[in-house]
Amino acid sequence: MALGPVDIIIIGFPGNKFTGEIAPAIRELVENETIRILDLLFVTTDAEGTIASVRITDLGADLAPGMVEIEVAEPGALDQDDAEELVEDLPANSSALLVAFENIWAARFVAAIHNADAVVIDQIRIPADAVDDVLGIS
Repeated sequence: MALGPVDIIIIGFPGNKFTGEIAPAIRELVENETIRILDLLFVTTDAEGTIASVRITDLGADLAPGMVEIEVAEPGALDQDDAEELVEDLPANSSALLVAFENIWAARFVAAIHNADAVVIDQIRIPADAVDDVLGIS
């Protein structure tokens, strides 16, 4: 079985402000078999900028509404080393959610490439904000 490409997205929460809109969007993508969640890791910084990571399941439903119900296929794939890579990008008193996911939608395409004895030379992901800026969308 061919796997789809895997992405890791880092979602920042300046000032630790959570609206709860992310979990339903992720659940919908999982339910539609667009993506498969490999792992989720919550990262936070204190006033001095010290980074700590917490598994979503350890946060509980009250601190991570809707997130603890999401099935994680490879718990532990993201770890403290991944969290430490954010030390320069995550301001003090803020948080981030690391989401590692497989693009299930692309698995058939990956199989076709393999079956054609072809190779992917490169893959580039352009963040939505950058596309919005270039196209003048706000």
